[in-house]
Amino acid sequence: MSKSEQVLILDPPSDLKFKGPFTDVVTTNLKLRNPSDKKVCFKVKTTAPRRYCVRPNSGIVEPGTSVTVSVMLQPFDYDPNEKSKHKFMVQTIVAPPNVSDLEAVWKDAKPEDLMDSKLRCIFELPSDNDKMNDVASPVLNAAKADGSLVTKASCSSLDDTEVKKLMEECKRLQCEASKLADENRTLKDRGLSMRSAPPMESFVSNTRVAAGRDHSSGSLPSLLVVIAAIFIGFFLGKFVL
Repeated sequence: MSKSEQVLILDPPSDLKFKGPFTDVVTTNLKLRNPSDKKVCFKVKTTAPRRYCVRPNSGIVEPGTSVTVSVMLQPFDYDPNEKSKHKFMVQTIVAPPNVSDLEAVWKDAKPEDLMDSKLRCIFELPSDNDKMNDVASPVLNAAKADGSLVTKASCSSLDDTEVKKLMEECKRLQCEASKLADENRTLKDRGLSMRSAPPMESFVSNTRVAAGRDHSSGSLPSLLVVIAAIFIGFFLGKFVL
């Protein structure tokens, strides 16, 4: 007997494309949609189970809903000349009412009740245009972000209140700058005056020397007067006697 036609709608329907480089895990998605009014059990199989990780690899698709299956290709040394022979098969069966044990459903399934769809794997390396787009995307996103920031800045500059605040802040900063300049000039003038003034010790010694000179100059005429008086007294006494 012929098999039943696949009830689920697969997206993509026939090819699973994996885009390199394949130095890291490459993931592609397979969407299973159930357009019927019955529950459908599914199971995903592959010819290379060691090369892929499938999540979920089995389950139930409720009526009118869909399930996304992630197919993860493990890293490997890619050879462009080697054609991929890997294939996947999505096997399905209409679930019985009140299903609780999926393993029992698959074990008791009749061959004529099984439905399947096969997909081949295609490996692709990124083209030069794709590389340029990958490099350009962050730049474009940054440019858009900068453009939005510029737009916000221009809008905020139109706010009169913000402009007034900025003007007042500028005036305050200018006043503080002028005060600092005046204080700097005053400190410089004080420093120059202190450098030009004689030291305190030399000032004291000069004062003492000047005082000694005045004292000696004042005492010298007195001494001469005493000597003169002695000579005059001596001569007068000699002539009188």
